[in-house]
Amino acid sequence: MKTYKLTAFEQDGEKILDEAFQAASDDEAKSVGENLLKEKGLDEKTHRCTSPAGKLILFHR
Repeated sequence: MKTYKLTAFEQDGEKILDEAFQAASDDEAKSVGENLLKEKGLDEKTHRCTSPAGKLILFHR
């Protein structure tokens, strides 16, 4: 399992979510990240999910 980082921001740049989670693959991490954002009501906010290697897995502006 790898540790991925999920971050969400307000329009003014304020960080409103900074959470790490475990996933077996990039595809799984994308799905987990989308679900976490929906659960917290942040799926329409600016957000990103990055892999341990720094690869951008999920992004919304």
